Amino acid sequence: MPAYIHAKFASVRRGLLAMASTAICISALPAFAADPYPNRPITLIVPFAAGGGTDTIARDLAKTLGEKLGVGVVVDNRGGGGGIIGAQFVAKAPADGYTLLFATSTFVTNAATAVTPYKVDQDFTPIAMLGRGPLMVVANKQLGVRDMAGLIAVAKKRPEGLNFCSAGPGSINHLAGELFRQKTNLQLTHVPYKGSGPATLDLLANRVQLFFATVPTILPYVKDDKVTLLAVTGASRSPLYPQVPTMAESGVKGFDITTWWGVLAPPKMPPALVAQLNKAINEATAKGSVQERLTSEGAETFSGTAEDFRKTLGAELASWRAVVKNADIKLQ
Repeated sequence: MPAYIHAKFASVRRGLLAMASTAICISALPAFAADPYPNRPITLIVPFAAGGGTDTIARDLAKTLGEKLGVGVVVDNRGGGGGIIGAQFVAKAPADGYTLLFATSTFVTNAATAVTPYKVDQDFTPIAMLGRGPLMVVANKQLGVRDMAGLIAVAKKRPEGLNFCSAGPGSINHLAGELFRQKTNLQLTHVPYKGSGPATLDLLANRVQLFFATVPTILPYVKDDKVTLLAVTGASRSPLYPQVPTMAESGVKGFDITTWWGVLAPPKMPPALVAQLNKAINEATAKGSVQERLTSEGAETFSGTAEDFRKTLGAELASWRAVVKNADIKLQ
């Protein structure tokens, strides 16, 4: 081989070796880390109108959670459809941790009673439950009853039975009343309203007689003695009214209903983000304004894993679907 050709091949060979060596060195360098989460504001979707009890708790959480994470957490109220509109928005959002849903028990009861545009057990990632508390069973003062035994006795004497109100079809108040009817075989008629506010007004006006109400909704009227508190629906008595019996203590066995507050994310959220948010929410709930708010409304804070929350959602969905089936409520 002529010397000039040999030299040319040698030069090419050295160039190829140099390129390979450079590639190996580059591949050995550490990859640049992605921007840490979070690095911009988080949106917390509240699927109800501003100003209600749920909205107030969500805003307390947003403030404290923002302090924990070092970014702003902005509350975005997207009411309508009993919470379905806001939930659907989150179900379709990117699973990047910047859009979250602040949910209540209505999230599950809606799914048990209506055909929702999403599946609660597939289209969301449970993050954390904040707390839970009982409902208050209250009666109109003009009904003249003081306890559940008196209520049941009056209902049995009336051919038309009693009316109970709710914040709307599929609400926790609605299904609690249906469960009570199934366990007592009383003649009860459900009267739905567009929210707890109108339902409460008609209870006070004696247009309906009974309300399975959330504590934030009815507590001011209990304090002012404008309604009669008959029982609470949890497994244990409320620290707000320890003298008031539970439904089970009042003779309605197997009646254990609580309402809860929790945070969910879009589906297929990365496990690392789930764990980070779960830890931050548990810490934000453990003390301060969120804990104080829940305690003032007769609820207990809850600290658990995302998996704990997922199991709770599954169990409640199955339980409420059974109530709906027994009540022959037609899904729409």
